[in-house]
Amino acid sequence: MPTSQSLTGINILVTRPAHQSAFLANGIRAAGGNPILFPVLEVTDIKDLTPLLNLINRLDEFDWAIFVSPNAVNKAMSLIVKQRSLPPHLKIAVVGKGSADTLKNYGVDKVLVPTEHFDSEALLKRKELQHMAGKHVVIFRGNGGRQLLGDTLMQRGAILEYAECYQRKKPNVDIASLLTAWSQGEIHAVIITSSEGLHNLFDIIGELGQQLLKLTPVFTVHERIAQTAKNLGLEKIVKAPSTGDEGLLKSLQGYFNS
Repeated sequence: MPTSQSLTGINILVTRPAHQSAFLANGIRAAGGNPILFPVLEVTDIKDLTPLLNLINRLDEFDWAIFVSPNAVNKAMSLIVKQRSLPPHLKIAVVGKGSADTLKNYGVDKVLVPTEHFDSEALLKRKELQHMAGKHVVIFRGNGGRQLLGDTLMQRGAILEYAECYQRKKPNVDIASLLTAWSQGEIHAVIITSSEGLHNLFDIIGELGQQLLKLTPVFTVHERIAQTAKNLGLEKIVKAPSTGDEGLLKSLQGYFNS
């Protein structure tokens, strides 16, 4: 966590879901900056748990369980530990380090994690997932989401099921005070941590907000999100050289001190 006051006077819009923004916000404050929490994704429980609970009862049928996010870990594992123990033969994989860290809270530390980047593409490069013919795989995720991971594993011969364990939705928020501050030059940077979140932000802030966003530095850690930002016409895109919240904090400090 940064300790130098290298972000003094800098107001940073943090768009992460509210329950996942504490580390980032504290890091910005520790560097003297002012985090403005503006979640563009809401994570809620699914209404009908029956399909998920039925699948948890059948976990012995699977060779692999893949968790796509810390939300997927928390929502699924909180139900699994109430119902049963994980089958000893079940291999566990995650898309990112945050999910691996969250699994440790449930006593699961033997986990396949991507090595270079933390995304589906990087996980699919792991040698353990190359030969999947006849392997039963469950992917724990939110509603919808990217198909790449599941589609590729099926192309490799896997028998796949999705387990939707939470809902992601666009929040309904009042943007008047944000747009006023932004119009007065009081928003100096925006942090984006998912492509879906960026699309939501674009929708939420409307035409005036979109014009302001195009002139504001947008910080992200993923090439895919940077590409989404380019496609939306954003002009100041800063991709952090390393992943995770630490990478974002370093990138912010580097940018505002150069």
